[in-house]
Amino acid sequence: MSKFKSEKKSIGIELKNAIMTGVSYMLPFIIAGAVLMGIARIGASMYGIDNIWDAAHGESANTFVRLFHDFDGFGGLALSFMLPVVAGYIAFAIANRPALAPGMIGGLLASNLGTGFLGALVAGLLAGYIVKYLAAKIKLPKALASAGPIFLIPVGGTLLVCVIMMYLVGGPLSSLNSGLENWLLAMSGTNKIVLAAVIGGMVGFDLGGPVNKAAVTTAMALLASGIYDPNTAAQVAIIIPPIGLGIATLIWKNRFPESLQEAGKASTLMGFIGVSEGAIPFAIANPKVIIVNVIGSATGAAMAVGLGAVNKAPISGFYGWLAVDGWFVYVISIAVGSAIIALGSLLFFTGEAIKAPEKPVSAAPKFALKR
Repeated sequence: MSKFKSEKKSIGIELKNAIMTGVSYMLPFIIAGAVLMGIARIGASMYGIDNIWDAAHGESANTFVRLFHDFDGFGGLALSFMLPVVAGYIAFAIANRPALAPGMIGGLLASNLGTGFLGALVAGLLAGYIVKYLAAKIKLPKALASAGPIFLIPVGGTLLVCVIMMYLVGGPLSSLNSGLENWLLAMSGTNKIVLAAVIGGMVGFDLGGPVNKAAVTTAMALLASGIYDPNTAAQVAIIIPPIGLGIATLIWKNRFPESLQEAGKASTLMGFIGVSEGAIPFAIANPKVIIVNVIGSATGAAMAVGLGAVNKAPISGFYGWLAVDGWFVYVISIAVGSAIIALGSLLFFTGEAIKAPEKPVSAAPKFALKR
């Protein structure tokens, strides 16, 4: 019995170390992207522009507007590495260098399939343990031993991870996305506060993943029809998790590992400019925080809609707040939702969280393949 508990604890520590390693390597990409996008969007707001990402601004007669448009693109490019990097280094931490390519490619596929950070987390863990298994099972003659870690294992691991992601993970999530969109459209005639809470909770659930996208896409579709409440709910909910978690790391710094303290600074900025992905490192480090993300986002969204705020534009960043009808209520709703998440996060980050290792931790066997 004690041996079983020891093995279970060992696996748990390995998983935590792997996840924190992935988060620590992902952070520079998030911070670089957040700062560049922040510069672009704050700068563009001085010219009265609230959608600097729109391709039309790349052809503007104003040199600074074109520059800010490019900066926003640079930031978006940095953020596009986020999921491949976190998946790659989760895999790296579990099974060393041969797992890096399968993990990164699996994470990129997760991004392309729209499975969000949950898909990247699955891809990283799959790659790590598949490569670890292959390394233990593949036996090659001494003359061919070097081909294992640089050819057979990365290629086989990549193929297996991609097949699982494409045909077992991607398909169901795509169907889920379509089903959620249809469900929300069917709900559009129900109580607006209930609908706002549902949309808010969905947006806060996976921070850019399929559930989030289903809610935002539906809100956009209804916005085009002159139905504004779903959009109001979605735009409020987009920014509540990154602001709430970022503020928590500023107020209760010692409750969070060092890597998340740094992530909190970027998360706060990303929240204010309307990028929900700033909260992803916290959700990856401890998926239980998703619970408070959903509660805080749903509460803020329902409060904004219930008290009469109306956002008629697909803009969540601070530069669009004053254009909202009932903007004071809108901002208060964001503050309440963020406070719920900031306080709720203390249930899951207690100051005892594992610190991100300085270098990837590996429990994988050495790749000296025997005959």
